[in-house]
Amino acid sequence: MTAVNQPPIPPQPPAGLPPQEVSVFDQDQGHLKTLSICYYVMAGLSVIATLFGAIYVMMGGMMMSGNFTPSGGSRHDTEALQAMGGMFLGIGIFCILITLTSAVLEFIVARRIVERRSRMLCMIVAGINCLSMPIGTVLGVFTFIVLSRPQVAASFDQDSA
Repeated sequence: MTAVNQPPIPPQPPAGLPPQEVSVFDQDQGHLKTLSICYYVMAGLSVIATLFGAIYVMMGGMMMSGNFTPSGGSRHDTEALQAMGGMFLGIGIFCILITLTSAVLEFIVARRIVERRSRMLCMIVAGINCLSMPIGTVLGVFTFIVLSRPQVAASFDQDSA
């Protein structure tokens, strides 16, 4: 009986490779494993970053509900505060959506690197990660370097995108 969620079998070097190329193959496999782990960590950091958006949502909700009413303030102050609360709410929801989308993409890329599939998706997400300075930039650049190697590109399934 086989397990349903078995991890993929790591690729083996082709038979008849000279010893120095087997060493390069093993080094590439190590780099891909490290990239996968880094993408899992980055996905976790992105999930944690959603808490900042949640703070904005809570503050905006409190402003809109009237819990932040200024003492001795006029009706115009209350309306302005509610409008500001709406802006906070919108910014918070936008930040949550962006960071959760980023976390999901990073998790998918981590899985795809392990499975050696969807090289183009991995490259696109690496480019998007480059916008997340400084950690995302470093991860994106290293992803480009590793996935651009001919032997690594050959190990990915070119049929699936």
